[in-house]
Amino acid sequence: MTRTATPVPTTTRRELHDGWTVSAVAGPVPAGTVVSDVPATVPGSVHTDLLAAGLIVDPYLDDHERLLAWIGRTDWVYTTRFAWEPDGHERHDLVFDGLDTVAEVRLNGTMVGSTANMHRTYRFDVGPLLVEGENELVVRFAAPVPYADRQSLLLGYRPQVNQHPFNAMRKMACSFGWDWGPDTATSGIWRPVRLESWSVARLAQVRVHASVAEPATTNGAEAAAGRVRVVAEVERSGSGGTGLTLAATVAGVRVQVPTDGDRAEVDVVVPEVDLWWPRTHGDQPLYAVDVELRAGADVLDTSARRVGFRTAALEIEPDDDGTSFRFVVNGVPVWVRGANWIPDDAFPHRVTRERYAARIDQAVSANLNLLRVWGGGIYESDDFYDLCDERGVLTWQDFLFACAAYAEEDPLRSEVEAEVRDNVARLGHHASLVLWNGSNENIWGFHDWSWQQRLDGRTWGLGYYTELLPRVVAELDPDCAYTPSSPWSGSLDVHPNDPRHGSMHEWELWNRQDWPHYRDTVPRFMAEFGWQGPPAWSTLTRAISDDPLTPESPGMLVHQKAMQGNDKLTDGLVAHVPLPDAMEDWHWAMSWNQAIAVRTAIEHYRSWSPRCMGAVVWQLNDCWPVTSWAAVDGDGREKPLLVALRHAFADRLLTVQPRGEAGELVVALVNDSAEGWRGDLVLRRTRYDGVEIEAVKVPVDLAPRTTTTIPVPADVARAQDAAGELLVASLGHESATWFYAEPRDSALRSPALHVEVTSTEDGARVRVTTDTVVRGLSLLADKVHPDAVVDDALVDLLAGESVTFHVTAPTTLDRSALADPRVLRSVNQLVSRRPAVSA
Repeated sequence: MTRTATPVPTTTRRELHDGWTVSAVAGPVPAGTVVSDVPATVPGSVHTDLLAAGLIVDPYLDDHERLLAWIGRTDWVYTTRFAWEPDGHERHDLVFDGLDTVAEVRLNGTMVGSTANMHRTYRFDVGPLLVEGENELVVRFAAPVPYADRQSLLLGYRPQVNQHPFNAMRKMACSFGWDWGPDTATSGIWRPVRLESWSVARLAQVRVHASVAEPATTNGAEAAAGRVRVVAEVERSGSGGTGLTLAATVAGVRVQVPTDGDRAEVDVVVPEVDLWWPRTHGDQPLYAVDVELRAGADVLDTSARRVGFRTAALEIEPDDDGTSFRFVVNGVPVWVRGANWIPDDAFPHRVTRERYAARIDQAVSANLNLLRVWGGGIYESDDFYDLCDERGVLTWQDFLFACAAYAEEDPLRSEVEAEVRDNVARLGHHASLVLWNGSNENIWGFHDWSWQQRLDGRTWGLGYYTELLPRVVAELDPDCAYTPSSPWSGSLDVHPNDPRHGSMHEWELWNRQDWPHYRDTVPRFMAEFGWQGPPAWSTLTRAISDDPLTPESPGMLVHQKAMQGNDKLTDGLVAHVPLPDAMEDWHWAMSWNQAIAVRTAIEHYRSWSPRCMGAVVWQLNDCWPVTSWAAVDGDGREKPLLVALRHAFADRLLTVQPRGEAGELVVALVNDSAEGWRGDLVLRRTRYDGVEIEAVKVPVDLAPRTTTTIPVPADVARAQDAAGELLVASLGHESATWFYAEPRDSALRSPALHVEVTSTEDGARVRVTTDTVVRGLSLLADKVHPDAVVDDALVDLLAGESVTFHVTAPTTLDRSALADPRVLRSVNQLVSRRPAVSA
């Protein structure tokens, strides 16, 4: 007689996202407002649930942020009921991927756990509490604002840059407001929740490390041997579980090992893999890694990842110019064309994979190759990193410490270690991830922001940055680089923001100095810099209903979070063009100035390659409609700055730069492409009416990934009439201009523009021809239709030249509106108020 063993069921995962309600249970709920059993969305938040129910106004509009401050001072309860019946599994775990933030969880009236960290995953064994039939799950959230205040008293005061002590709790710092973000401290189940049922054993944690067994050292290498190491932490149910095996499969190669303990490792060697490269350096092949935990023939649990095979290093080494800071992938130095990334919504659960894809596509369209996830936000979602892997966009993830001192004692310390372990293990396999960074500006803050006196001996986070975090990274993601902070000079003995050493942040520009002074400093790597500008016109007018709308009208000031922001906008503009009186002119002037300021900085930094090896602009995106440093506004619309990034970060760049104390002009040729660049560099000095004064040709032959500078001959460089002349450099399809005078001091006049508009299947084609020099010609297409997008902007035209703008839109566009002077903008309009247009 043969006995057949009973199969062990595979782990099941059941989402618990349905049937939730939310109620206010304590706090300053406005008189006359009843918030009880409101239908709730999970993942979600209180703000978005109340908004969906029509109980509050949109916090992003006008001054509604202030009206809704009571939400962050109120306790909330989320409740749902779900049916359950025994399914043969031995264990049943309630798993929350994210609770925001201070919560107690009860199942059928029994408390199963409490939480105090938005950035952790929580797991509770609830098997003994489940009942056949209906079960009630309740999550009660304590109000975050008073909780932060109480914790600040408990832990002791630490300096920070906000009106709330965000550094006293482990919640997204910018949810309490920032100098670009609203104060929308909320509560909610912000990431998925599920019931996981399992037997015998489960994969408690899976870490996957892909490496190149034979390191590539040649740019463009197609293949190498690859190794994948899978490290699994195993939890057992207590009912036995001996004789388990861990198996991993990569590219058709399968390896399995026995495991009798709570940890197992398996190495898979793939004889030939294609290398993963950053965008513009090669392709981004990704390989599936399938992991199984088995008991005999039974699959107990599975896990899946995708990896890319590459080597990556951050070189911080002494040299003749100080200390380098450069990323090297597959043996090839990569000049970083980057932007800082903040949460794309003040309520980050609303950011879908499609929205991540749209934003990262905009980054790619701007020729970016790196996004830095800033430390005042969140550890970004798997979708974000998956998409960066696919597109070849390098990523660096800050640990979540920003612009503040942090207590290193419990209860904060244990929360920090738990969140770091969760997230390093979750994200460490991504090919795009090349840096874990300990903090944003905190070591700099300790040096220069009067922290030492205020702290009076209290801990402030240094132990996290130099001991705890690098230890966890070395354990869980050993192949990834780590830095204690940004900026970082490479040593605690060197000032953290010394431009000669390591990475630098540049905020004297914008805060105190005008943008031409970007050229005064040659950093080794610029990790933060930027200039403010308003959102797109359609975004601005959707979010603010002021009548009249002015730069200082009430709604505009609410949507300007920077200290003395409007004054800095004005001070940074008036040296270049007069301050406009009309609101639409003000909007255009500030948009242009933001774009030119940042473009000036980037072209300067790139002209100093390889001494400088990267520029990471502040910032790519916004989380709501606001005047800010972003290139893409809170409604996802592209500002002129995004086009400026596209030009300044192009693979091949021509830029005219002043050099030395005398400011003698040179042309910098930057060839950050895989092909050589050769031809005749043509240098011409012309008058605004198109008459050429001097010209010269210089043959050039530039190798791939190199930069050179060529002096402009004095007879070409030296203007006879600074107000009415410009220098033009061109090589093939690339060109650059140098104006000898600021627009306000120049002979710019109103051009007679000839505009031809042709309708197309997806929008329109707009060809513009000018009879004189036009600076910064741009088509603000969203003024014609809020979803219209134009392919170019900020074009400088010489007399007789033309440019064609391609506009895409979801509907037929008004052809005359595309030629309207309020839509078709130039700097000429800001210094000469009588534009002439013929169509």
